[in-house]
This record gives sequence, structure tokens and C-alpha cells, in this order.
Amino acid sequence: MKQDQATPRAASVPSVAARMDRLPITPLHVKATIVIGLGLFFDIYEIFLSGTLSTVLKGKFGLGGTGLTWLLASSFLGMFLGAVTIGRIADRLGRRRAFLLSLGIYSVFTVLAALSPNVAFLVICRFIAGFGIGAEPPVSDAYLGDLLPPKKRGFFTSIAYTVSFVGVPVVGFLGHWLVPLQPLGVEGWRWLFLFGALGALIIFVLRTGLPESPRWLASAGRDAEAEAIVERFERAAQERGLELSPPSPETPATTGGSDASELFKAPYARRTWMMVVFQFLQTWGYYGFGTLVPSVLAARGFDIVTSLGFLSVIFIGYPAGSLISLPIIERIERKQLVCGGAIAMAVFGIAFGLSGSEAAILVLGFCYTAASNVFSNAYHVYQAEIFPTRLRATAASGTYSLSRLSSGLMPFILLPLLEHHGSGLLFTVVAAAMVVVAVNVLVFGPRATGRTLTDVNLVQGDRTVAPGSVAKEAIG
Repeated sequence: MKQDQATPRAASVPSVAARMDRLPITPLHVKATIVIGLGLFFDIYEIFLSGTLSTVLKGKFGLGGTGLTWLLASSFLGMFLGAVTIGRIADRLGRRRAFLLSLGIYSVFTVLAALSPNVAFLVICRFIAGFGIGAEPPVSDAYLGDLLPPKKRGFFTSIAYTVSFVGVPVVGFLGHWLVPLQPLGVEGWRWLFLFGALGALIIFVLRTGLPESPRWLASAGRDAEAEAIVERFERAAQERGLELSPPSPETPATTGGSDASELFKAPYARRTWMMVVFQFLQTWGYYGFGTLVPSVLAARGFDIVTSLGFLSVIFIGYPAGSLISLPIIERIERKQLVCGGAIAMAVFGIAFGLSGSEAAILVLGFCYTAASNVFSNAYHVYQAEIFPTRLRATAASGTYSLSRLSSGLMPFILLPLLEHHGSGLLFTVVAAAMVVVAVNVLVFGPRATGRTLTDVNLVQGDRTVAPGSVAKEAIG
């Protein structure tokens, strides 16, 4: 296996990684967090748009079961390919280029989706828009992981996702309001697509002002650019009178090279396979709920407007759960928080599937979505912590792409279960998947909370080791 070698440096010159690790939170960190969160808003918006509009478009285009399945699956299948492709670009060409490519493709094809004359055109546009937005979460995770200091990495990444999850109730309330209307003579569902496209274009402009990741620049050998950006962060801290502690002389330089095959060899194979299993199954609990609940409510006899009203209330649980995660994400070990969230989703999901009253549907649906975002925030931070800089976006996006693929396949599996066996069995299957997710992370996941990326990625033979016990080969 190719071994990383720390870039030789004079003992008196601290590495970029060491200088980034010792930074306090500066206004530049806050700006990056908010702008990334606003971009993630449209990834969340896009995902939940399909489920929100499924019953509307089913009637509009006269879709049968197969047509509806393809409509639900199209954007997720595009996201699968986009996550693999654009995630790799983020490690080869930089995080900023990947961001801008992602939002640019999404904006163009979401506008075209709004103009769709038929279902075939809509499915194609949804597929390509999905390709554009598919790598948004893992590349965002990698970027924030690169920038944020160890003690605040989880908290500020969770803030970004809290901003993003406002997109879920926004979809619900906009759908409830616009679907029955035709503002300016344009059908309400088309306005939902136009809103997504215009917003993403605004975020594209804002993101042009974000700095490239200095860790990535250092790994690419662009030391002068990395130095300039680190100095910019240091000046931002000093201008606010914030104390800069001395950088650790033990943290070596971020190493280069981006051979994806390393992910399937020691020392990272164990983590990679853990995330493969995790990502393929977690989406059944997370996206499965948001995508299929409109169909569950329709199957129980609720009309479109009532169902969308229920959804708008249930979906408030997404930003609420994200807020709940903020005070605990740096206090509870990340992998334990992931496991706890998965088990809570299993319990609330089964209860929701068996519930009969409107009050129970609203309360249990809210509890499910809140638990799912404690889970989601924890794992988004976690997946970017457990791989080194040179492979961070590739690993996060490559494994995350399986969640998109699984989401694309999910309607073909779960919709027939709902139609032929009811919501009780549907949510039992989903709960079983989440239990496997929890056990997988608990057994195979490394500790990460509060540790530097260098220490988290200091591994030997697929085992996390204590700093200083072996040569520092795998650098964060």
C-alpha cells in the first residue's frame, strides 16, 4: 500500500493543519457555515419536493404505479451518479469548483423541470438536476471538516444543517399553499421548481466568495495559496481580539495523493466498508419516511390538501431535531449519537405505521423527523472526520452516493410493500434497516468527537491508535 509521508518542513514552521486546528471560531468560519447551510437547503428542498408533489403530479400526468415510481426515483438516481462524479472532482480539483458545478447544473435543470410539457421531460430534468445536487452534502461535510477547529466542528456543521433543514417545512408549507393556486396563470407545482432554481442561483453567487480549503490546497502542493488563506483566518481572529494558541509542532503537513483504491486497503478498509453498509441502509429510514409519507397518508384516505397540511406540521420536526442536536453533538461521542438516533427512528417509525388517529399521526411523525435529524447531523459530521484530507470528499461522496442509489431503488421495494401489505409492515422493514445501521456503527466506527482530524485518521491496521504511538502517516 502506498504510505503517506509527511511533507518535510523546518521544525520552526507549523503545518497548515496545525494552524487551522488551533484557530478560534472567526467571522470567516461563521460566514462559510451559513453559506454552506443555505446551499444544503436546496439539496434538502430537492429531496423532499418529490414526495410532496407525488400525489399532485400523479393526477396531473395520469401516472400509474410505474410512472410514479420512476418520477420518485429519477432525482435519486441522478444524485447517485452526481455524488460519485462531483465528489471525486472535489478531491482532484478543489471543494469550491465542485460546489459551483453542483449548484449550476441544479439551477438550470430545475428551471427546465418547471417548464416540463410531459412526464418524460420532467423525469429527465429531475435526473440531471439530481446529478448536479447529488454531492452537495458530502462535499459540504468535507469542506466544513477542513475549515472548522476540532472542538467546534460538530456544533458548526450542525448549524449549517439546521439552516438547511428549514427547507423541509418550507416545501410542505409552499406545497400546501401553492398547489391549489395558479399565480400569474402558472400552475402552483411549477412555482415550487422555480423557487428552488432561483434560490440555488443566489447561493451560487454567494459561494464564489468562499475561500478554498487550505488543507486541500496544501495536499495539492499549492502551499502559497494555502498560506494566504490561513493568514486570512488568523487575521480575522486577531482583528476580533481572539487569542491564538500556539500551533502543535506534532501535527505534520497535510499529504498529497488521491488514489481512491486506498480506501479499500488497510488502514481505511474497515471504515470504508462500515460506511458502505451505513449509507445503503440509513436512507430507508431517513429519506424513506419523507418520500413515502405522502403516499402513506393518501393510502389512508386523506385528500391532497389535507395530506400536505399534515406534512407541513410533521416536517417541522426536521429543523427542530437539528436544533436539539446543537447542545449535545459535542458532548456525546458522535458514533453513539448516530446509533441512538437510528434506534429512536426505528421505534417511532413502527409506532407511526401502526397509528390510527390524526393526533397520533402528527405527534409520532414529528417525533420521527426530529429524531432523524439528530441522527443526520451526527453522521454528516462523522463521515467527514474519519478519512484524511486527500481522500475526504471521495470517501464521503463515494459512500454517500450509495444512499442516493438506495433511495432510487427504494420506491421499487417499499411502495409495493405499502400497496400490498400496509404501512405497518413497511415501517417494520424500515426499522430493521435502522437497527442494522446502529449495530454497524457501534461495532466498527472509530471515536471522533473533539479530536483533531490528524488524530482521528492516525490508524494502524484498521485500528485507531493513540497519538504518538506510531509514526503519523495518515494525516487529516
